Amino acid sequence: MNYNMTEQILQDEILIKKIYYIRNQKVMVDEDLAELYGVPTKRLNEQVARNIDRFPEDFMFRLTEDEFNNLKSQFSTSSWGGRRKLPQVYTEHGVLMLSSVLNSKQAILVNIQIMRIFTRIRHTILDSSELKLEIEKIKAKVEKHGENLEIVFRYLDEMIMKNQAFVPRKRIGYKADDL
Repeated sequence: MNYNMTEQILQDEILIKKIYYIRNQKVMVDEDLAELYGVPTKRLNEQVARNIDRFPEDFMFRLTEDEFNNLKSQFSTSSWGGRRKLPQVYTEHGVLMLSSVLNSKQAILVNIQIMRIFTRIRHTILDSSELKLEIEKIKAKVEKHGENLEIVFRYLDEMIMKNQAFVPRKRIGYKADDL
């Protein structure tokens, strides 16, 4: 197969909107993937069933009724109406494994694009984590500086109070004017 690996057949925004966060994982729904790959959902699920050993639980799982209802409630119109079974969702590794059971050029190109988006999302999360750590370090320094400034102001207040309390005494002894 000779095709341009950088060829992008879908807008990234379309793919990003089809990635959901369920059970603390980024996943994609079988129906969305089938649509992206240009195959019926039934065919995608058949291929997965024929190769079920390639899809352990951390690659693919079926949504519960609550998860599915929660997912549907996020959208005013759902494309998942009239299903007989709850949808299967695929983690990043599951999506990658799908490329080994679906061999169309479109499936391969879409898969490459999805993998790049998952990678970008992971980098974004890591970058934001590093940014949070840097912000925490700065906050700690600012708090320490704040404490130090508080001590300096307390000493200044004490010095001001001492100066205000200081009343000059009359000099004792002979004055030059007295002679």
